Amino acid sequence: MHSDHGRTAIEKASTSTLAQPTAPAPELQAPTLPAPQLQAFDARQFRGALGRFASGVTIVTTRDSVRTHGMTANSFVSVSLDPPLILISVDNRAAMHTLLPVTRYFGVSVLAEDQHTLSNHFAGREVEGIEVPFVDKHDVPVIDGAVAHFVARVVDIHPAGDHTLYVGHVEHFETREGKPLVFHAGSYRKLHAD
Repeated sequence: MHSDHGRTAIEKASTSTLAQPTAPAPELQAPTLPAPQLQAFDARQFRGALGRFASGVTIVTTRDSVRTHGMTANSFVSVSLDPPLILISVDNRAAMHTLLPVTRYFGVSVLAEDQHTLSNHFAGREVEGIEVPFVDKHDVPVIDGAVAHFVARVVDIHPAGDHTLYVGHVEHFETREGKPLVFHAGSYRKLHAD
């Protein structure tokens, strides 16, 4: 008896609420925008435009069970201070792309302005008879004489078009005084103070 009375009260309350007239919601319409005018995409010009961004030059290194590997890269980014994260972008055709998921550690050496020969060597323009000044920092090879060294453990991997982004947790870093090697518009530059 009590339960029927309770149900009736609820139904009445519900019915009275539903019976109240409501104003129709206004219809929202997005403004019509003109289609963007796309220019023909020229990959070479795009690369040239990206080259207008001046950057430092690094050599990314790792070691497998056979030997030490290195590649020149200017796509090196600081990501976070806490936790300490850095990022490198690696071409999917590079040997480094197949190595990093296995070795899980990499070094980054920020080159000094007198180390452009090493940059060329690890960019595929091998220099005959060059002696690469590898040194180990926390069991990871880096380039001696660089203005900064970072040793990082791979913690995340993101495919990104024809490259792959490797995020590393920095476990060791050090710096020394000196001017960095700079790359701009396809050429090496030197840093000058005002």
